[in-house]
Amino acid sequence: MVVSCPTCSKKVEWNESSLFRPFCCKRCQLIDLGEWSNEEKVIATQNSETNNTSTSLPDIEDIEAMLAQKQQDFFKE
Repeated sequence: MVVSCPTCSKKVEWNESSLFRPFCCKRCQLIDLGEWSNEEKVIATQNSETNNTSTSLPDIEDIEAMLAQKQQDFFKE
């Protein structure tokens, strides 16, 4: 199978000999990693709005409630 490099669009054969797949080379792989680390690329969520990079974190009370529920579910028969 042949795919396009996500960074430069160069054609890359998808097999075990392509060490950087889906990227064509280490350079393109590092460029992509840098874009993710700089938050230039993000995975959209249901709560995210277009062009809004701020994220809403749950409150500690919400986290504790979720963990308590999981613990209760764990011990159910």
